[in-house]
Amino acid sequence: MAAGAAIGLTVAGARSDVLPANPPKDPGQRLERTSFQTGSAYDPRIDIKSDVAMVYGINGDLPARMAGWRDHGYITQLMTGVAWGNYQDYFDGKWDGKSHTDEAQTDRNGNKVQHGPTVPYVAPSITYGKYLSVGVKKAIDAGAQAIYLEEPEFWVRSGYSESFKREWQSYYHEPWIAPHTSPDAQYRASKLKYFLYRRALQQVFDFVAQYGKKIGRTIPCYVPTHSMINYSQWGIVSPEQSLVMLHGCNGYIGQVWTGTARTPNMYQGIVKERTFETGYLEYGVLHNLVRSTGRRMYYLNDPVEDNPNHTWADYRRNWECTLVASLLWPDVWHYEVAPWPQRPFLGKYPSGDGSGQRVGISPGYATELLTVFNALNDMKQPKVSWDAGTPGIGVLVSDTMMFQRGDPDPSDPHLSSFYGLAMPLLKHGLPIQPVQLENVGLKNYLKPFRVLFLTYEGMKPLSPEYHADLAQWVRAGGILVFVDNDKDPYNAVKEWWNSGADSGAKSYAEPRQQLFEQLGLGRETTEGLHRIGKGALIYRRLSPASLAQNAAGAGEVVSLAREAAKSAHLTWRETNHLILRRGPYIVAAGLDESSAGPDRTLKGRLVNLLDPSLPVLTQIIVHPGDRILLLDLDRLDLTRPRVVASASKTVAARNTGSTFRFNSSGPAETMAATRVALRESPVSVRVDGVAPSDLKSTWDPGSHTILLQYPNDPAGRWVTIVSRPATPNPETDASRKPLVPADHQ
Repeated sequence: MAAGAAIGLTVAGARSDVLPANPPKDPGQRLERTSFQTGSAYDPRIDIKSDVAMVYGINGDLPARMAGWRDHGYITQLMTGVAWGNYQDYFDGKWDGKSHTDEAQTDRNGNKVQHGPTVPYVAPSITYGKYLSVGVKKAIDAGAQAIYLEEPEFWVRSGYSESFKREWQSYYHEPWIAPHTSPDAQYRASKLKYFLYRRALQQVFDFVAQYGKKIGRTIPCYVPTHSMINYSQWGIVSPEQSLVMLHGCNGYIGQVWTGTARTPNMYQGIVKERTFETGYLEYGVLHNLVRSTGRRMYYLNDPVEDNPNHTWADYRRNWECTLVASLLWPDVWHYEVAPWPQRPFLGKYPSGDGSGQRVGISPGYATELLTVFNALNDMKQPKVSWDAGTPGIGVLVSDTMMFQRGDPDPSDPHLSSFYGLAMPLLKHGLPIQPVQLENVGLKNYLKPFRVLFLTYEGMKPLSPEYHADLAQWVRAGGILVFVDNDKDPYNAVKEWWNSGADSGAKSYAEPRQQLFEQLGLGRETTEGLHRIGKGALIYRRLSPASLAQNAAGAGEVVSLAREAAKSAHLTWRETNHLILRRGPYIVAAGLDESSAGPDRTLKGRLVNLLDPSLPVLTQIIVHPGDRILLLDLDRLDLTRPRVVASASKTVAARNTGSTFRFNSSGPAETMAATRVALRESPVSVRVDGVAPSDLKSTWDPGSHTILLQYPNDPAGRWVTIVSRPATPNPETDASRKPLVPADHQ
């Protein structure tokens, strides 16, 4: 069949078969695999066919907006801001007759910290928690099936409002101290900010649980939040890990996207954007936030981002970076595919051609997005395998990283205390994981790791219990690599290690000393390797931030990792790529600034899901900087016809003899590209019973697939493919079976 030729034409408007009257339901929707958030009323142009529409904001016409999305087949839920929102009725006193203007976050110069020109960030009081609860009740009464309380954010530069001063007095039982006057004051201010948003969220969680019980409904609550890595670098305090064990918190949306992941960091002395690597580490810390807790994690990608002044090519490239980074964490299979679908599908952004014009999304990028959105519904794939460097290595991180970001002595502006350890390992192809220090006591939490890196430069342990858990892990065979020069001024903040509290009435100049005693060593242990039980400590008196600031620093970190891997009896391997097989999907990233090595070649019958024409390739080379998402046809059962990839939601597939039929739906004003695997070449293709002039079809004999291209319709279109009856041929049939047995994936 000729490329792009329409086939099986019939008289326009003639119906050659009887089709079901109503668009069918997707049985997988109940799993809530994909979602998006929107403050808009239903619009067919952004009807992207995810499982869930999270309707934004507790005020205004919320019930009508929620009903509109529900009437078009969505599970409807509420998302609203925690730290900010259109809550002027709260501040100006219309809600309860009392002004709450002094609850606006305020900097040291008396300026309100704003989210836009009229919306302040909130320093939350108990009264504010009650206000949010009343708003959430409206959403539940309107039919919201879940509640998302977004972005509990307290800026580091704030902490000077009258309300915060009152909370300080209540929490510390002493007069407020200006945060910028000492590291101790800054650290204590951050601890209080951390507590205040945890308290506010617990108020709402408790209300939802009580109200749900009253009306006979179970209503889960989630917290959409940036990664702790990003909050630290941007100068924001958020409760992060402390929410995990709160009663009523069912999980998170991990808000990683172009805007966060493109934040520059330093590697080998060079500061620049490293969107893929930063995104990978951000998603990783979020994964390890909930691992072993039973809580759900959604990962967010954003096809555009908040900054409206990048070009379409920039948005597309960086979205692909974050997408691939997110897919390299296979335990997570729930996604928020677009925070605001009206931005990519309706917005206009710089064309990038030098004209200065703003234009809408290209048909190709729209089709690519929709293809990926639908593929994300299929990411619950238990069989995975890696082609990467040595696994089992982690870098410990703590929420207290957010506590050391303000005056008078903020930690490294590029967060190099973390990136100085993590980035060299990742750049050398090791699939490292940022590991949440506050979770080390959870059952089996440290089981995946044979080597852990730790520093207290830029962060501190909230409890000595973590040291006991780490010591137990080391004695059982773990290798702890501790890199620190003891020069962090925050070592002197008034905390458990130097006050005698919770440390056996002892006092330590640095928390490291208490850890070393837990390991059975002296406070001032010499550098080098120290065997402890079945494991070991490797200690180097170096600043991790200084390692990021020079070209040789990365090599020192890799050398330490190689030594630790040898001690842990791990086979050492470095690569210039990360490749993950996730069921039939291949996720790959080529690494630049990396170790030398040959580029990896992937072979098979591979559908490129990041190309709107869904080409079938027989090989693809993973070059440095490449971001790749493939579907391996040889990992699918193709003994019967099936849709293998589509820029539409395809459901109700049915095969009867030589006829294959399915329903295809997608947003208005977009094009569907649908690749279908068939046993024989088709003799006709019809959409809604006819062969329309805007249908294009291309048969690929090498892969036995057909590419169909046609306009999407949110109401659904029935696609019918008629093939020649298959003639049994054992030799030919055998050649179409999967080339790799499932148990070898």
